[in-house]
Amino acid sequence: MTTPVSVSFHATDLPAIEEAPGRIAVVVPEGGRLGQAARRVNRLTRGAVARAVASDRFAKLKDGQVLSLGFPVGLAAEAVDILRLPRRPDVDTARKGGAALARAAAGAETLVLADVTRRVAELALGFVLRGYAFTDHKTADDKTRGAVSFMGNEPEAAQAAWQSLSPLAEGIFLTRDLVSEPANVLTTTEFATRLEGLRDLGVEVEVLEESALQELGMGALLCVGRGSSSPSKVVVMRWNGAGDDSAPLALIGKGVVFDTGGISLKPSLGMESMTMDMGGAGTVAGTMHALARRGARANVVGLVGLIENMPSGDAVRPGDVITSMKGDTVEVINTDAEGRLVLCDVMWYAQTRFKPAAMVDLATLTGACIVALGHENAAVFSNDDDLADGFLKAAGAEAEGAWRMPMGQAYDDLMKSTVADVKNSGGRAAGSITAAQFLRRFVQDGVPWVHLDIAGVAHVSRDLPLSPKGATGWGVLALNRLVVDRFEKG
Repeated sequence: MTTPVSVSFHATDLPAIEEAPGRIAVVVPEGGRLGQAARRVNRLTRGAVARAVASDRFAKLKDGQVLSLGFPVGLAAEAVDILRLPRRPDVDTARKGGAALARAAAGAETLVLADVTRRVAELALGFVLRGYAFTDHKTADDKTRGAVSFMGNEPEAAQAAWQSLSPLAEGIFLTRDLVSEPANVLTTTEFATRLEGLRDLGVEVEVLEESALQELGMGALLCVGRGSSSPSKVVVMRWNGAGDDSAPLALIGKGVVFDTGGISLKPSLGMESMTMDMGGAGTVAGTMHALARRGARANVVGLVGLIENMPSGDAVRPGDVITSMKGDTVEVINTDAEGRLVLCDVMWYAQTRFKPAAMVDLATLTGACIVALGHENAAVFSNDDDLADGFLKAAGAEAEGAWRMPMGQAYDDLMKSTVADVKNSGGRAAGSITAAQFLRRFVQDGVPWVHLDIAGVAHVSRDLPLSPKGATGWGVLALNRLVVDRFEKG
């Protein structure tokens, strides 16, 4: 796993500022009043900080943005970054401020003088998340990232807050690493092996091989992987942090390590991005890592179906009829609508074996979701208003975009088949909704369920405030918050 940059917290030490290497960041609140540490930097730079804060450029900055001064006189540092940030910023603004400092630092060692603001640990989280870089396959990259240290008035409190946030950063990094890996590296077997590494954190990990899946009757899942030489697998990860036998929250992830579309072959343009079609499984893995690392007092089980969807003489064909673990027969209309076939069997298995208190599935499921919501929001579908509202509240608290979508019988009717119980595709119209309606058939009565279509948010082609372009790690923060709010023991 990519290692987050080292973070440390210290009491303000004015004499140490002059010789600090790398970059120095000062936090300036509304009104431009300089704190003690910023005044020391201003004095050493012969008034440069005060002139910058009084400039039109600084006045035009929004909260969480940075103005940089290069090669300042009077300091060993190569630059001074001036961060505009309120004394009491909200969580999102604090994280974006830290991320702005990380962008300015570009890997350089950084000293942040944060004696005039709260939420220093959130600043650190933003810095760490934006500092992520996936460089495993770059031979010329030295893979070094400079440490970040924070000087402030309450370093012990900041360190204590960071102890609960750093596991989240690790979980997000794990998700990003998995989503970023090429398919020739992250095969189904390699994916399962990496998940077995969670045992080091106290997670119980079980890998179900194809023979076991056949005995269970997972015909829907297994048909997807028939065209690939990589074996299909289901990995079960159990975190029993509640200290009792209470029903767990079940997290289900689609883990299609590469999706050609199968016989319904995708266009070649852009197909290389289909290495990210295991984004749901990646998010489940990162969430399980974060929960275990912070010692969450909750019972959570994560299940991921690991598959590769390839065309071959053995591949499932359009028009084939297969039988799911539930027993429902499915007419395969489109082999590129494979994710729901993977999820439906894993969902049924999770409910049959674990009797969960609630179930959340995540999948890069439909292009229709991107058409509807772009890359700003995941699509949220649910059979339970209370659970859906709880997730939306959690996502909002973590500034992870999510929007609830409709469901209903009219959409379900689009999935009717003349030769089987259901089709796996209802056509182009309302594609993300009909996919959710298909999955709804595999939710047992009385089980609260949320389906998250993360096709637009798991991997993006532009920089975001907290992540460089590529894998985002979306969902780890929101799911962790949902566990805190709804499932964690006091």
